[in-house]
Amino acid sequence: MTAAGSGGIELLSAAEMARADELTIARGTPGLTLMESAGRAVADEAELMAGPGARIAVLCGPGNNGGDGFVAARILRERGSSVSLALLGTREALKGDAARMAAAWNAPIWPMSAAFAEEAAVAIDALFGAGLARPLEGVAAEVAEALGGGRHVLSVDVPSGVDGSTGEIRGAAVKAERTVTFFRRKPGHLLLPGRIRCGLTRVAQIGIEADVLDQIGIATFANAPELWLGRFPWPQLGSHKYARGHAVIVSGPAGRTGAARLAARGALRAGAGLVTLASDAGALAVNAAHATAVMVREAGDAEALADLLSDRRLNAVLIGPGAGVDEATRRKTLAVLGSGAAVVLDADALTVFAEQRDELVDAIGAGKRPVVLTPHDGEFARVFPELVKLPKLERVRAAASLSRAVVILKGADTVIAAPDARAAINSNAPPTLATAGTGDVLAGFATGLLAQHMPAFEAAAAAVWLHGAAASAFGSGLIAEDLPEMLPRVLADLSRRPGSGAHGMDGIA
Repeated sequence: MTAAGSGGIELLSAAEMARADELTIARGTPGLTLMESAGRAVADEAELMAGPGARIAVLCGPGNNGGDGFVAARILRERGSSVSLALLGTREALKGDAARMAAAWNAPIWPMSAAFAEEAAVAIDALFGAGLARPLEGVAAEVAEALGGGRHVLSVDVPSGVDGSTGEIRGAAVKAERTVTFFRRKPGHLLLPGRIRCGLTRVAQIGIEADVLDQIGIATFANAPELWLGRFPWPQLGSHKYARGHAVIVSGPAGRTGAARLAARGALRAGAGLVTLASDAGALAVNAAHATAVMVREAGDAEALADLLSDRRLNAVLIGPGAGVDEATRRKTLAVLGSGAAVVLDADALTVFAEQRDELVDAIGAGKRPVVLTPHDGEFARVFPELVKLPKLERVRAAASLSRAVVILKGADTVIAAPDARAAINSNAPPTLATAGTGDVLAGFATGLLAQHMPAFEAAAAAVWLHGAAASAFGSGLIAEDLPEMLPRVLADLSRRPGSGAHGMDGIA
């Protein structure tokens, strides 16, 4: 669980956070002041967890994270809590601001052990922060394992053992009930498995001004409406269905049409003015029997599909759901990519190029229209096998750069990346989305937004967020068919947000 608080949507790697500190210090704010503010925020959170006068154990590491722990311990003691403190290493080995904060602690310092916090109401994990670059070993690993045992744990910055930039576990990691981080969240707060270890995450402001972000050049964001709401294509008074775009969903054969219909319904609910199912002759009857607002047109092969798409009013196309992994799908996909329409490639339209990726990449690069790829982990591994060992954020960025397309790598921590290196990490997807057909609806949402001329990265990020919000709005018992029907409720709430731009929708002054 995460709580952005006043932390904004920007996500900072460990190196970028260090740069934010440096810029702030260069402007005249001492590092000691930043550390004092950070420790005070930790102390405030610990008091909320423990209550007045409770016993609190503070476990400090050998760097600045430990320095934050020393500050929190001192403040809590001054406020009347019973505080004990253990240090990994020696006081003499501490450097810089951490050494100065340790010098201000005038109570015993105990040696670090896995049993140190056993009797405490709250344990403060101030061992290692977001910049940890090596696996935890020895006593540190033992402590991390012990702090995953269900007691109340508050982690400073990130749970020790979690890589703040990737969310990966470095050997062992603390499992926190809450985490306090500073200025902005880190990717590891949202990426799995790190997100599971963080518990409820609060962002504390410690005196770093937001304008330092302009000097750092942030390209990683939490996927939230603030990222894309200003580009959302709300219908306007006076607009008509043709102005809202015409999405085409390519259907599979007669026995595999359901996925395309799910996507078509998603595109329609996402706001496309018109949606057409492009179907071979054998699937026309079953699609027509199930479609009402969605139109059905025959396009049984690549040539017929290209002819259909020669009408430039048909401006966004999805192919892949239920298409089949065969030569016909490969040819149809190439026809779609040559059409001039915006394109979403999902499922079989990706897998069919597992052995011919260069052909796919060349076809994407030959046009100027936006392309979005929506693989799950298995499909990603088939198309980008050399990238699978990279950390997830890096993996998706590399795939977007290589393919020259926006890539949505689906999962509980879906990552969306653009060829220009912008990336967003999603965190609002509930586990109920793990059911058949939900990915088809997501592809339909993205196609519907592209049909309305929403830029590809923003359309992809919005589709992912809306998908999660619709699932959460429905709750337990979700099946894929429910997602499009929940979208009106989600969009109504979204339209009331400040800065949504949703003006003139009801025509009433």
